[in-house]
Amino acid sequence: MDDTFVRHQGKNGYCTHIGNEIFAWFETSDCKSRINFLGMLRAGNKDYVLNPTALDYMKTQKLPKVQMALLTGCKKTIFEDYTEWKAALESMSFTKKRHIRIATEGALLGSIQEHGSINPDLVILSDDAGQFDVLSHALCWIHTERSINKLVGSNDAQREALAKIRTQIWEFYAELKAYKQSPGHEKTAELQERFDQIFTTHTCYEALNHALKRIHKNKPEILMVLERPDVPLHNNASETDIREYVKKRKISGSTRSDLGRRCRDTFTSLKKTCRKLGIGFWQYLEDRISRKNSIPSLPDLMRLRVRESPG
Repeated sequence: MDDTFVRHQGKNGYCTHIGNEIFAWFETSDCKSRINFLGMLRAGNKDYVLNPTALDYMKTQKLPKVQMALLTGCKKTIFEDYTEWKAALESMSFTKKRHIRIATEGALLGSIQEHGSINPDLVILSDDAGQFDVLSHALCWIHTERSINKLVGSNDAQREALAKIRTQIWEFYAELKAYKQSPGHEKTAELQERFDQIFTTHTCYEALNHALKRIHKNKPEILMVLERPDVPLHNNASETDIREYVKKRKISGSTRSDLGRRCRDTFTSLKKTCRKLGIGFWQYLEDRISRKNSIPSLPDLMRLRVRESPG
């Protein structure tokens, strides 16, 4: 799949949603760390791998040279599970939580790359939660604009400045939508320059200036669409997917057992995926329970949808 959005949601456990326009997958876990996220991207594999991908990540995350040397010189490169990986780190005297975390995140990325668990062209589209800032990362425009939308000017001049900036932002957003339909290299530089003009504006409203500056720092992730026109500008579809969890939580709280959580996650994944593929969920369940199997498998239907999609 070319684009993926991931988000954690929930009070009693964190619901991870991974999906795009043709599938949805849910799993409830105990935390929302990057380690947890990368572990789920392994697609069921349990090993930890030290390969160039893993070591490059650790270096980028500024793992100290002493620890980098230990891992680079490690004769064993594949560790079957967390117990074996933890023992290896202990044998190399990894004691600081930060060092253990970075090394573990890198080894998880190594495992993902080793098994080909995800498309190397994958783009993660998120709401700017830090744990998702790995691989190729893009930001949702709707969430980005919220930092502007929540501002309320205290005088006419501030309100006028705020209204002007918001108008410019949504006019620019419309231009990005048009670009997705008809991308072109000559338009890219123009849109990048327009982005700079908007988000380096200095107004009479200091809170607005701060919000604009913060958005401008995220320029590469916000303008990912200029490099990859196939990437959505927002994650509204994923917000809709996960809304069912929120409703159930408000009405009945969480499940009582691990089995209950697994059942909820599995059936929600099936239900949402069926909906994206244009299949009635009850029709699908009846087909499988009756063993008629007249409906093709969901993976086959997803592959067919990809082959039929433009580009």
